[in-house]
Amino acid sequence: MKDIYLTKGGVEKLQKELKQLIEVDRQDIISKIKEAREYGDLSENAEYDAAVHQQGMVEGRIEELELMLKNARIIDGKNNASGKVGIGSSVEVEIEGDKETFNLVGSAESDPAKGLISIDSPLGKALMGSKVGDIAKVAIPDGGEVEYKILAIN
Repeated sequence: MKDIYLTKGGVEKLQKELKQLIEVDRQDIISKIKEAREYGDLSENAEYDAAVHQQGMVEGRIEELELMLKNARIIDGKNNASGKVGIGSSVEVEIEGDKETFNLVGSAESDPAKGLISIDSPLGKALMGSKVGDIAKVAIPDGGEVEYKILAIN
């Protein structure tokens, strides 16, 4: 598995989710399965089927989180001494006269509504390696392009 790029906050968020799944959700499901078994015939027991399905989902997410945390590489945004946009950078851009700020993160933390842009997204790829004053161009579905002028990198 390739490295998973996460901020310190992203690691803490995943660790918190993992703890919740292991210590609370897993225990609740075990109780639900035990209770559903008491209803008798498991072949026609919808509660049992639902609980087992939920257990599979939780166990799958636990495995996914453990693997992500095992392969996590912590980014801090202080790796842009070169003056170029890199993973962890905060980038102020101008788009058609409007200013916006984006933080480049790994795909596991991506949340465009909050300005957290994945380095694997078209915008993230266009911004990576740019310097102040550069224009990053991103293709849009109608065949055109949007230009992002780099104003500042932090």
